[in-house]
Amino acid sequence: MKLLKSAVAATTLALSLASFSTAADVCLGMACMYNRMTPAEGIDATVGQVTKALIAINDNAGSDVIIDDIKEALKLSKEINANDKLDRNRNRANDYLKKARGAVQEGDLIKATELLKEAENRFSDLKGMIDLTQADRTSQQTNLLNRMMGTNDSSAGARK
Repeated sequence: MKLLKSAVAATTLALSLASFSTAADVCLGMACMYNRMTPAEGIDATVGQVTKALIAINDNAGSDVIIDDIKEALKLSKEINANDKLDRNRNRANDYLKKARGAVQEGDLIKATELLKEAENRFSDLKGMIDLTQADRTSQQTNLLNRMMGTNDSSAGARK
């Protein structure tokens, strides 16, 4: 009887582990919500969506269509994540999208067009910020990093 209980427990455990491993490609939570594309692909997709919103304004589409395009651009911009500098500038470009959405809601399509063009330019400029330059890396070094790497840099972490 003891052997039978052990066999049933082992079989149940094996089956439950097998069922979890087959469900591993199911995405749960915030971890799988973003990062479906590279930052460069995210920039291209966002610029494409902003262009689509500009075309919708030029075609005199309804404000709902334009707002949906802007919201989709905001969603796509969340895929753009490579470093802190890029993220700060992405947030600034997002501000122009949000202002454009507000202008469309108020019915000011001329202001919305200007804001969308500025957002498009700012998102296009993000491609040059994907890789940190060596100067950026050096400026972000701290004394702790220098100790860990065994380097001597008296200017790291120094206040000016």
